[in-house]
Amino acid sequence: MPRTPAPSRPVGTVTRGTTNPNRLRRMDRWIAAAHGPALRRSPAPPTAVDLGYGAAPWTAVELLERLSKVRPDARVYGVEIDPERVAAARPYERAGLAFVRGGFELPVEGAHGPRPTGLTLIRAANVLRQYPEAEVLPVWRRLCARLAPEGMLVEGTCDEIGRRHVWVALGPEGPRTVTFAARLATLTAPSDLAERLPKALIHRNVPGERIHTFLADFDRAWATAAPYGALSARQRWVRAVRALAADWPLADGPRRWRQGEVTVRWSALAPVR
Repeated sequence: MPRTPAPSRPVGTVTRGTTNPNRLRRMDRWIAAAHGPALRRSPAPPTAVDLGYGAAPWTAVELLERLSKVRPDARVYGVEIDPERVAAARPYERAGLAFVRGGFELPVEGAHGPRPTGLTLIRAANVLRQYPEAEVLPVWRRLCARLAPEGMLVEGTCDEIGRRHVWVALGPEGPRTVTFAARLATLTAPSDLAERLPKALIHRNVPGERIHTFLADFDRAWATAAPYGALSARQRWVRAVRALAADWPLADGPRRWRQGEVTVRWSALAPVR
């Protein structure tokens, strides 16, 4: 995979770099399901970026493996601002996988030129959580401008071993949905996911904001569905999500709910102030 020379001063700051194998498996599973049709339709080999992959290259390696099941000729670039992390990742390069130094400017093939040759996927996990809230929208706009017409940006946060995730999916036009995903056996209540809200929402989990109302409604639905917990945590989750569907615009269905997920339209959760 050819590389575009990285700028001398990448845009962004070095993150903590925490990473573990399979940390992003829930996010990747959702990407393969939700974005799979666009990957298959891409007239050229689809190009994906794992932005800010951290101190070890595992998430980029796994992203290529998972996307290759949907589109065998997919290409993945791991992009990191820390040159030592890039050097440490280079031995893991293979056909379809390369590591480059860079930041939000995305110095990779497919990120420049006309929009039709843009990126098919950008995944930025646990990156913006470490930035001020005021920087989120400008970064979103910058990254979305690099997307192909059917491209997707997935930006969110998870815990250290991938049990709890919340992420926003964006297209070239901006944010579309918010997905909540969890290993249900470890969940006390849906509001446990509040600590993993992405930066655009985590400070909005206060009375008067939509995300606060949503999580409160979800907790009530979860409590009402408690008898189904005798069957399984999955059955309780599905029952609670079915109750939510009466008042909230969900963007998925039972097949995803049974995976411990629920996806909500961004417009229903977007900050109000």
